[in-house]
Amino acid sequence: MDFANIYAQGFARVAARCLPIKLADPGANAAAVIEDVKALSADGVCLAVYPELNLTGYTCGDLFLQDALLDAVEDAIGAIVEESKEMLPIIVVGAPLRWNGRVYNCAAVIQGGQLRAVVPKTYLPNHAGFAERRWFASGADISVNTWIHLGAGPWTGMSASFAPQQIVRLVEVPGLNVGIELCEDMWVPIPPSAQMALNGATVLVNLASPPAGVGKADARRLMARSESARCNAAYVFVAAGWGESTTDASWDAHAMVYECGDLLGQSERFAQGATGTTVDVDLRRIVNARRRQGSQDDNRAAILTSGDRCVPNEVWIYLNDDSPRPLRIGDGVPSEPAESALALPTGDIGLRRPLSRFPLVPDDPAGLDDVYRIQTTALARRLSAVGEKTKAVIGVSGGLDSTWALIVAAGAMDLLGRPHTDILGFTMPGFATSAGTKSNAWALMKAIGVTAEEIDIRPAATQMLKDLGHSAEEFDVTFENVQAGLRADYLFRAANQRGGLVVGTGDLSEAALGWCTYGVGDHMSHYDVNAGVPKTLLQHLIPWAVEHGICPDAKPVLNAILHQEISPELVPAKDGRTLQSTEQMVGPYALNDAFLHYMMQGMSPSRIAYLVWQTWKDTKAGVWPDGSPDEHKVTYDLATVKTWLAKFYRRFFASQFKRSCSPDGPQVLPISLSPRDGWKMPSDETPDVWLAELDANVPDHHPSS
Repeated sequence: MDFANIYAQGFARVAARCLPIKLADPGANAAAVIEDVKALSADGVCLAVYPELNLTGYTCGDLFLQDALLDAVEDAIGAIVEESKEMLPIIVVGAPLRWNGRVYNCAAVIQGGQLRAVVPKTYLPNHAGFAERRWFASGADISVNTWIHLGAGPWTGMSASFAPQQIVRLVEVPGLNVGIELCEDMWVPIPPSAQMALNGATVLVNLASPPAGVGKADARRLMARSESARCNAAYVFVAAGWGESTTDASWDAHAMVYECGDLLGQSERFAQGATGTTVDVDLRRIVNARRRQGSQDDNRAAILTSGDRCVPNEVWIYLNDDSPRPLRIGDGVPSEPAESALALPTGDIGLRRPLSRFPLVPDDPAGLDDVYRIQTTALARRLSAVGEKTKAVIGVSGGLDSTWALIVAAGAMDLLGRPHTDILGFTMPGFATSAGTKSNAWALMKAIGVTAEEIDIRPAATQMLKDLGHSAEEFDVTFENVQAGLRADYLFRAANQRGGLVVGTGDLSEAALGWCTYGVGDHMSHYDVNAGVPKTLLQHLIPWAVEHGICPDAKPVLNAILHQEISPELVPAKDGRTLQSTEQMVGPYALNDAFLHYMMQGMSPSRIAYLVWQTWKDTKAGVWPDGSPDEHKVTYDLATVKTWLAKFYRRFFASQFKRSCSPDGPQVLPISLSPRDGWKMPSDETPDVWLAELDANVPDHHPSS
């Protein structure tokens, strides 16, 4: 595997471009496209999309019916075809073209010295400012296997399949299946893009020329984002700009690319020069999303059953002359041999897309508010279901997990109109409990106003170790779990004694890694409010709570808790040993949470390693969330990512038996490890296949070093 190369990793570099046009001058506009595509080809772009009617301009009016202009358009297309022989991208340009006695508003698809396909616009606007029916015919009644023949003089013989909803496949880029629609097509209730997505299109392209207007840009973003999310696809939108007539309108040159509902990039609007956005679309993410969401294929089957079947032409493009070709494409469109041998770029050409360092943390602060409300509402409902006077019993260690669980419990009591004193907080110092965490636990309980108690578990733990014949100086797993077990015992018996419900503190990251003692400790409770919350999300929720004045009296201790070392505090720190560090044993939670996120999407280990490495190899790349502590701004090289990823897989597979009997708890993110409605796998599986793939395809260092 060419590990550092985006195409080897399943990405496709896509450009949405808007160039200044010369109105009614196809030759000049074609020359601008050619020069632009040369630079895009050198940049590794495999798909370049230009606006609707960009070879003439959208505002030509009755000139669209003039032979002089239409002849010049065919010459312009021929010029682009000729120059494309040595250029990589599939080029999609907008042009008015004649067929069967009418003129059509079309997208012409050019690549490798050939006119590959022509897609006519299906839905024509016919309202003020958009009277397209005056000049153009709809392509709605054009059937598959229809051909269009263009050109005169030196361009004689240009032919291509001509029909709506064609899908163009670039064979050397698996998953790059391009479906094309034009402007108004996206605004109808069942747009062509939806039909094409059901038929396998992964990258949906819209050539548009809507004029600017107050609120229109937001409406376009809404439509593009929605279509990309509903169709599990990339949506590439580009609108006309500088050079169009401003007789009755203005134009903003708006280009944007969404992927599965996420914005990958957009252009500066109202630019006078060339503008656009170039991004790397994750084709494997799209394919994996569709595989997980079976309802998309069910939708296709339902439409086929209803008789509303649409079977598009498929145009297969090969970069390499020696590649095998199918005998037929779609329902009979023959494959044309390429006239030149082109190749995808190799090596590291960078990765151009937003990559979240914390993919399990909502980008919008409103998402953090949602997490808090989901948890508090869920706990309030459970408490009320058990009994109106049921107490919430929580073990408070002074660490992140129990701190947030206590904040959630306070919020639940607020919802129920009950006092915080109905929360029974227990701090239970053991052999390794530090003075700092103990004091933080007490300060937190006092600030929130819970009923606080302390139970020293050391005498009971000493007795249990003695009964087992175990040395109190042997700091092994037995020594650790005696303490974890006793804490759980005290909490459950206190709940029995005082009419309470044990609120769990174990989080999603710990469940993934198996970082909990089976049957006790963080593993077991009556209700686990943190079951759907990963560690990195907890690290962002606490600053959010401080900023939003939740439990305002606790602000100083919350800041202290946020910056302390994550530790189980089960082994005493003496004789030169430092405090136990959880992340030194299981790996950085920033990496583990990213591993979990991508694994749940179905990504291969090598792909996960690539994405996480790209995200964390440079502290200056990307954007850090507001308020990120300086100690969190670190880098990880490829060797470190690979090492911890292998350990993640070993721990994840080995810990399924713990997840198989986890308590109830609310899901707050799209992923869940609940055995009831979340992740399911056998408890006796091995990670050998995953580790073998990781070892085979991920180098031990940066490929170029």
